[in-house]
This record gives sequence, C-alpha cells and structure tokens, in this order.
Amino acid sequence: MSDQESIQPSPDTRPEAARFEKVNRDVLRTLLPGPWYFALLAFCLMVFALGVWAWSRQVGQGLEVTGLRHPVMWGAYITTFVFWVGIAHSGTLISAILFLFRASWRAAISRAAEAMTVFAVMTAGLFPIVHLGRPWLFYWLLPYPNQRTLWVNFRSPLIWDVFAVGTYFTVSAVFFYVGLVPDLAVLRDNSTGWKRRIFAVASLGWSGSGREWKHFSSAYLFLAALATPLVISVHSVVSWDFAVAIVPGWHSTIFAPYFVAGAIFSGLAMVLTILIPARAILKLKDYITVGHLEKVAQMIIVSSLIVSYAYLTELFFAWYSENPFEQTVFLSRAVGDFAPLFWLMVLCNCLAPLLFFFKALRRNTVILFTISLLINVGMWTERFVIISGSLAREYARASWDTYSPSGVEWTILLASAAWFAFWFLLFIRHLPALPLAEVKESIHHAAHGPTPLQQEVNT
Repeated sequence: MSDQESIQPSPDTRPEAARFEKVNRDVLRTLLPGPWYFALLAFCLMVFALGVWAWSRQVGQGLEVTGLRHPVMWGAYITTFVFWVGIAHSGTLISAILFLFRASWRAAISRAAEAMTVFAVMTAGLFPIVHLGRPWLFYWLLPYPNQRTLWVNFRSPLIWDVFAVGTYFTVSAVFFYVGLVPDLAVLRDNSTGWKRRIFAVASLGWSGSGREWKHFSSAYLFLAALATPLVISVHSVVSWDFAVAIVPGWHSTIFAPYFVAGAIFSGLAMVLTILIPARAILKLKDYITVGHLEKVAQMIIVSSLIVSYAYLTELFFAWYSENPFEQTVFLSRAVGDFAPLFWLMVLCNCLAPLLFFFKALRRNTVILFTISLLINVGMWTERFVIISGSLAREYARASWDTYSPSGVEWTILLASAAWFAFWFLLFIRHLPALPLAEVKESIHHAAHGPTPLQQEVNT
C-alpha cells in the first residue's frame, strides 16, 4: 500500500454532494459531546483552581515557598514558559509549512495544531507573571506613556519576549480565525437562535461564492507565508534570553536553530498527544487515520535527529573550546547532580523516537501516544537542565547549589496543563475539530483533480 493510499479514507462511491453532507454530519456531531466531556471539564477546572490557590499562597508568603534561591533564580516557572512557547510556536509553523508544501494529509492535523498554538501562547503568557514577586506590576513590562515618565529597557531580552510573543500571538490568532471562516458559515447554517446570530457575525457574511473563495485562498496563503519566517524569528528571540547572557552553557550561537528545532519536535509530539485521544473520543477515525499519525511520526524522526545533533554539537563546543567553565557545566549535567535528568532527556528525546523507524510501531496508536508523552516530558526536562543546570554551576564555586521545584511550583505546573486542556475542550465543544472546507477539498481533489481556482492560487 502506498503512502497516499494509507492516509486517505476508504473509497466512497456515493455522489459528491452526499459525501460532503456526511462530512458535515460527522464533524458537527463532535459538537455534542457526552457526559465524559463535562467530567473532563470539571476536572480541569478543579486542577486549575488548585493552582490558583498555590499561586495565592506564593503571593501571600513570597517566593520563599518555591525552591528558587541564589544562584538558581530561574527555575520551573521559566522552564515551563519556554516549554509552552515552544509548543505554541510549532503549531502554526507545522500548519503553515504543510500548507505551503501542499501536503495532501494536512487537513487531519491543521486545525488542532493551530488551536494548540493559540492556547499554548495563552498558557505561556501566565508564567512570567507567576514568576514575578510582585505580579500586580507586570504591566511595567509594556512600553506605554505613563505617569512615571519611564520607558522599559529595550535592551532587555525580557522586553524582546513581550514584542515577539505578542506579535506571534496576533498573527497566529488571525491565521486560526481566517481558516475558520468557511466553517463558521457551516455552523451558522446548521444553528438556530442566539448561536446562529453569533456565527453569522463571526463568519463575516460568507456565502461561498467563487470570488470569496479566491480572496480567502490568497489571504490564507499570505498568512501562511508570513507565519513561517515569523515563527522561526520569534523563537530565536526566546533563545536569546539565554544566548546573550554570559552564563556557561547559555552563551552559544547554536541556541536559535537549536530552540526552533526543539519547538517543532515538541509541537509534533503534542499534536499526537491531543489528536490520538480526540480521534477516538470524537469518533473521527475515518478522517484522522493511522496514516496521518504515521506521517507525524516520520516528521518526529527527522526533528529528533536534528535535536540529537544539537546535543552533540553543544558537547563538542564545550570540549573543543577548552573553556573550563563550559566543561564544568556539561560535566555536571552528564555525571553530576543533574545527571538523572540529563539522561532522562537523552532517553526521551534521542532514543525513544528511534522506535518510529519501525513501521509497525509508528502505526500503533498506543506506542505513538506513549512516545509522544515521553517526548513532552523529555522536552520539559531539556529546558530545565539548560536553565537550572547552568545557573547552578556558574563561575564561583562557592555559590554552587542544587535546585528542585517545591510542591507549590509543581501544583502550578499541573494547573497550567489543566488550563491548556480546558481551552482545548472548549474548542472541540464549540468549533469543528477538522477544517470542513479542506476535508471536502481533498475529497474533490481525489475524485477530479485540482479545481481551476486551486490551480490559479497554487501558481
């Protein structure tokens, strides 16, 4: 069986209009979940409420309730910020690149990847505020005319993050919304009452005319072309939070491509983490096939090899530079206090994805889901080792120390996952989990080839 055959639904001999109507019914059916949905929603809200309680305790008692102390002043919070930013940056990048390369299987994962981006940015944005000792003053990071007649320090990498992440969130949200417009019109036509009025406004009066499709395709193509280099540049800016410092283990020119590759790697794993349960629970196995998941696994192999190469390059630079401070940091990671986490990182990010070289394993949804979870754990551990491991072994031996997150920090980290899951649950409850227009387009393309409009846009 060819790759093309393995990722297409089984042939359907019914008229095309009937098949399109079936797509509408199957996907819109997911907007009416059963009791399991409300149970999951309640669980996420409970975990998030527990995190809010932990944070309120931190605000009341100060950062002493965390494990943060000199020299490790950036710990689990900043690690989790970088982790969620990486997840966020990869979603739009994956969707945009697959669109630009006209990947025929893109429709199965694009909507989830784009939604993942928006919700991950919303999650990542919480952690710089949580990390502040006085979180009510977070707006001081924003450059605006104020009564203090002070401007932010534009040379600070933290200010670069405000601009970079803010710009990325705006472009990603617009990219996500534009792709939704045709589907919002379908929801409008299949709704009544106040929901119909909301979808009528959100769909911008979409009628499905040829002129609208032409402008929609051009706008979506433009946003995809804009988002691709933007994602690479934005995550490079996040990596400069560390690379511009003189801390051993951070001050490296490899950080920009290293962080971008890591973001794509972790994002692909998160796509599998959310799609595999979703396709089973929402009964979308005819549209999100094992072949689609296998394609994601193949991309994970490539990105894992790039990340593994970056690890080796870091070690080579430390050895070849003959810089004793760099060598001390990397020895501490490999055989010192951070060795268990370092080797866990290597196991999850370098070795476990190699199992995907076996076709039987990358077509097994249980294996796919398990390895995707391992990669998520490994990528968080990688950021933790980079951030805390380097700070714990800075220049002065007298200030060396170890660091481990406290119960308050772990509670807030779990709450962030619940926050992300909460928004994703709301998404699948109110919006189509698959792009209806693209699924129908793939059905038409398989039967008749590209339409004249598609040929015009592609050229």
